[in-house]
Amino acid sequence: MKAAVVDTFGTPRYTDFPDPIPTGRTEVATVVAAAIKNLDRGLVAGTHYGSAGLALPFVAGIDGIARLDDGRLVYANATQPYGLMAERTLVDPELAADVPADIDPALAAAVPNAGLSAWFSLEYAASVRPGQTVVVLGATGVTGSVAVQLAKARFGAGRVVAVGRNRERLDRLRTAGADQSIVLDGDAGEHLVELHREYPIDVVLDYLWGAPAEQLLAVLGNAGLTASYHRTRFVQIGSMAGPTITLPAGILRSAGVELIGTGLGSVPQEGLARVRTELLPELFTLAADGRLHIDTQAHPLREVAEVWADGEPSGTRTVLVP
Repeated sequence: MKAAVVDTFGTPRYTDFPDPIPTGRTEVATVVAAAIKNLDRGLVAGTHYGSAGLALPFVAGIDGIARLDDGRLVYANATQPYGLMAERTLVDPELAADVPADIDPALAAAVPNAGLSAWFSLEYAASVRPGQTVVVLGATGVTGSVAVQLAKARFGAGRVVAVGRNRERLDRLRTAGADQSIVLDGDAGEHLVELHREYPIDVVLDYLWGAPAEQLLAVLGNAGLTASYHRTRFVQIGSMAGPTITLPAGILRSAGVELIGTGLGSVPQEGLARVRTELLPELFTLAADGRLHIDTQAHPLREVAEVWADGEPSGTRTVLVP
């Protein structure tokens, strides 16, 4: 079969790979769509902490949409070495989640990673409560934009503030759940101070890290303000602006900042147990109804090397279709 094969860590190539052989409860399924996520890129590059558990060669794609022999359209995770960026893969039907017939498969492929990441961040890491002020740092990316939408529509945040560099994307988010937007430019620090003064920040979902995180943490640490307590949960999720920051100790001593991360291995078992039966069905329904919007751009699987090198357009999820 044809697949996006990783022979060496770097970029997958479109070539032949042995057909999957069923074992245990798994069966061979026909792949319909698979989205390229930052997690996929990190695993394929060998830079993600999960790459250490991968044996070369393998097929890229940690998850995707596939059709079983009985005709069911399902969302499934990869069974290594058979990723979902291929013509066929292995699926355990008992662990797969049904995909509604009224949702475009390319959109369905884009929903789980961004949707679950945002959901887990909001519910478990941030413990968002109705009426709270939520700041999404890096809101113009796919997962950031989903977090903005879910924070308002699903978790009842009182004020959602989208922060990012792409002004056009920020303007669009004002119609999709954001009450306010802040452009990461020379005036961002002043705007963040004003925000925190008027609407004390309860939660930060950070998809950037690096310099933007340093700037916001300085604001939360009462930079230029009279030291006073306000509990803010700063949830570290992504590092698109850099893998490290400088964090002065005084920031954590001058205010009620709680720093926590979320990602692979940090989601409690109770959350994972809800994915197939509760969370994914709701996310698929929200997307099918148009209440959760994700821009997608479909490409034939044979173009995997080209689109991989091009990167992902701002706020748009690239989806491969065999």
